[in-house]
Amino acid sequence: MCKLAEKYGAKPASEFPMLFHRILQNTIKDHYRRQKVRSRWTVLFSYLVPGDAEEDYDPLESLEAENPTLSKNPFDSLQDSQLIEIIEKEIKKLPARQREAFVLRYWEEMDVAETAAVMGCSEGSVKTHCSRATHTLAEALRSRGIEL
Repeated sequence: MCKLAEKYGAKPASEFPMLFHRILQNTIKDHYRRQKVRSRWTVLFSYLVPGDAEEDYDPLESLEAENPTLSKNPFDSLQDSQLIEIIEKEIKKLPARQREAFVLRYWEEMDVAETAAVMGCSEGSVKTHCSRATHTLAEALRSRGIEL
């Protein structure tokens, strides 16, 4: 409504419904595009967290510490997109329950209790499925020569 009022206040009132629906559709699409990008990076960064890390561990800070001149060039971007494709393919190979738990926990950013409620199982089962999924994915990536 604010975008409509700010940008199209001078338009005739008969055009408001059409403009409002277009603004709403574009805003929703933008939201889901941003969410998809964030989800991909969440998955990538979850592999960078060491097993003994504290809860507030930030992999970006550790990457900057390791390589202060971290910059994105086209080659790095290509490698990142290829890595994401490989990870997505490996996720599709997971058993259904492991894939479901993994996606809900790391892509949808649900906590263990929420994931258990959605899956209709115990919190312990969610933890087991997620652990098995991450170990399987890590092993699959290692077998392809990818170390995160």
